[in-house]
Amino acid sequence: MRIVFLAERECSLTAGGVLLGMIDGFCRSAEICPSDGVFFEIAPREDFLPVRFRLDEKFLLDPPPHIRLYFSGDAVAVYACEFVRADQSLRIVRQERIGGALLTLTVQGKVQLNLETEKGFFLVPLPDAFEDASFTAHGNHFLLKGADAFALVDRAGKILLLSEGRILSEGEPLEGEIDFRDSRGHTARCTWQDGVLLSCSIRAAREVTETTLALALFESVLIGADCGEYLSEPLREKADSLRDFLGDFLSVVLTDAPDVAGLVYRRKERIFDVRYFRIEQTEGKISNILPLEEDIPPAL
Repeated sequence: MRIVFLAERECSLTAGGVLLGMIDGFCRSAEICPSDGVFFEIAPREDFLPVRFRLDEKFLLDPPPHIRLYFSGDAVAVYACEFVRADQSLRIVRQERIGGALLTLTVQGKVQLNLETEKGFFLVPLPDAFEDASFTAHGNHFLLKGADAFALVDRAGKILLLSEGRILSEGEPLEGEIDFRDSRGHTARCTWQDGVLLSCSIRAAREVTETTLALALFESVLIGADCGEYLSEPLREKADSLRDFLGDFLSVVLTDAPDVAGLVYRRKERIFDVRYFRIEQTEGKISNILPLEEDIPPAL
């Protein structure tokens, strides 16, 4: 079986105690038989704990925390992520009293907000982007602003809103901008009231080329942007049904074939499937979308 290894940060990859090399966002692959039960270690170069596992049949059915599996044809991508810091000592980053509540931002392996209000004491886990977050009151809630991320937390410790991006206005309603980091540089300017989305305007920064047409279409369907401009007239009439046709996919994978893209679907916790779709063009517009059975290698 072809196993592809990737990691969210630069790591060393060891198999059976033998260093195989370094991995990061670019894939490294090897032919491995799961019945051999080889032990692997993925260790970040920075101050994070390594992830260790035995790559066998059980691993492929139920990977450990910090590992995600992506099945694509006869290959499996092993993606290591969300590493825990090696330093497990408690570090208080910031503590403030706001609106009769005590907010304490701590790091102990993971980033966490300790929130004490009249409703009780709550532990709110947060992504690493909030390691140096600031707090402000927002109505009866708390607005946290981190590095390219923001969150709205109520007085019972419930996260009402959590998003990458930046705040544009802290008034009512709350206004922010989200960067989708896709091929067209789409951003969304959104407003929220008590964490509920009120409006969203999506904009693109780059033009579509012939080689990015498939990618642009599927990314637009994913984020809810208008994809009619990419479609031929007969298919444009069915644009509203594309999401139902494609299913509940989570992200889009670039491949080596410009007319083919891979769509990522959740199978279960930490396990995903990649399914491929090919577009057909007529006079520069997409006239057909075909699901593919063969494995198309992603361009990683």
